[in-house]
Amino acid sequence: MAPISTSLSTATFGNAERQTRYDLAACYRLAARYGMTDTIYTHITAKIPGTEDILINRFGDQFHEVTASSLIRFNIYEEPSARDVNPAGAVIHTAIHAARHDIGCVMHTHTIAGVAVACQAQGLLPISQHALQFYNRIGYHDYEGIALIDDEKPRLVRDLGNHGALVLRNHGLLTAYATVAETFSAMFNLERACQIQIAAMAGGAALYPVSEPIRELTATQSDGFGGQDTGLPEWIAHIRDLERTDPSFAD
Repeated sequence: MAPISTSLSTATFGNAERQTRYDLAACYRLAARYGMTDTIYTHITAKIPGTEDILINRFGDQFHEVTASSLIRFNIYEEPSARDVNPAGAVIHTAIHAARHDIGCVMHTHTIAGVAVACQAQGLLPISQHALQFYNRIGYHDYEGIALIDDEKPRLVRDLGNHGALVLRNHGLLTAYATVAETFSAMFNLERACQIQIAAMAGGAALYPVSEPIRELTATQSDGFGGQDTGLPEWIAHIRDLERTDPSFAD
């Protein structure tokens, strides 16, 4: 794993928070790099180990502006200031972090391909290797308007279930896993799966099916591929490149 940035003061942040800030800021910059942004909207959170607190981007910052020290910390059981934190982000992320203690990071996007698939009645189709990672491992949540009402929280949690990925109908995508590395890598693959689906359907030709046994086999193979923690090898590669080309994320 990449080293903790020395630009984050130990007097201000303990080691666990410093590492979480470093990883989450990197995740925001990578989301910007790969076009998974919607100006100042959408959000990514990470839970600080050993606490009930999470980190999120300051409302109004674009993803390419986020730094480790600019992230806002708040308790998942308290309502943050709407001036500091996107209210919809607070509703979605606190619901999931409070209900799923196995989850350390939640990432939500409004990409064109992701929203396009979220608008399709059949959802994510099992037609590509990228999509098969999520076969029988993704939930669907019906649109209820902008997520500003706490009453929606139980249904968000219910529809995510024990999965790590969720299609928010007519809205976007969400991934939620134990680490920032796994959460970002899953979103990267889910986004690619949606791009592939939209491109394949636009071609107009019949889609070639994958048999059910191969679908499940591929999903199983995707978990811990190569004997390493899921999402970690590509995350390390991303961090290595980010430290070289966009190091200010660690400030």
